[in-house]
Amino acid sequence: MTKIRGYSISFLCFLASACALPVLAQNVASLNPDTNSSVPLVSGVAHALQISAGDLLDVNVFDTAELSGRLRVNERGSIALPIAGDVVVSGLTADQTGHAIEQKLLATNILKDPHVSVTVLEYATQGVTVLGEVKNPGVYPLLGTHGLLDLISAAGGVTPNAGKAVTVTHRTDPDHPEIVNVQSKPGSTVAFNVDVRPGDTIVVSHAGIIYVVGEVGKPGGFLIENNDRLTVLQAIALAQGTTRTASLNHTKLIRKTGGTPEEFPIPLKKILRNSAPDQILADGDILFVPSGAAQNALRDVESILPAAASAMVYHIP
Repeated sequence: MTKIRGYSISFLCFLASACALPVLAQNVASLNPDTNSSVPLVSGVAHALQISAGDLLDVNVFDTAELSGRLRVNERGSIALPIAGDVVVSGLTADQTGHAIEQKLLATNILKDPHVSVTVLEYATQGVTVLGEVKNPGVYPLLGTHGLLDLISAAGGVTPNAGKAVTVTHRTDPDHPEIVNVQSKPGSTVAFNVDVRPGDTIVVSHAGIIYVVGEVGKPGGFLIENNDRLTVLQAIALAQGTTRTASLNHTKLIRKTGGTPEEFPIPLKKILRNSAPDQILADGDILFVPSGAAQNALRDVESILPAAASAMVYHIP
């Protein structure tokens, strides 16, 4: 059995599989509208859109052109009807608004049998805000039946650094956001069957990144989730172990403290031998395993950071 610094390759592979962390980018990798998605979209729940301040209405009173016209809902949620006066329409649907105008025309004795139809020409506040790890954050209209995947797709899909948690904050209940964990089986869309309404906010979480550079089998960055953890030993396993020329006793951890990178010694040789406790890594940490050559073992932070910045980021299967 081949061994790397006291640990067999099979043991390191076991650790790599044990700390595998699925990410959202794998589940919705084909959410870009320009590509054919292999994941079926889940239909959202249909909601009658309510009128609010700023909306533009087309009011048509049958056979009475002088009472018809385009009216903008003011900041008080009302429209000013010709002759009849103000009618509160905020919170009503288009059909309900038509009925309210009919009642107003009857109450003011302007018409005995009015028939009113209302069409919303512009919705000022019926969009859904999509933020976080998406390619095109912004406000997207929700004028029909759409699900969570539809809106993420409208925002260009997720970025490579997207996490597996999506938070949906409802405008009607902002104190109780709904957190969707998309850690589901491939092809499953059950987690995305969320009731999204106009005015809601969708935030795709950010997955933390741990960088492992230097004398390892596969240098690079490895995505972790906000609610999961990654240790030094797991990070080395994901990087396919150390090389024969690695100087385990000179391993360093570079961590930003207050915006300034600082070095910390890591007893990697003792950790591999289980004679020292494993250490938990944090988002943005850089684990550097230097070469055994003396001149390379004393590399400073300035020489390590460029290697981490240019490292390839891997999705953990």
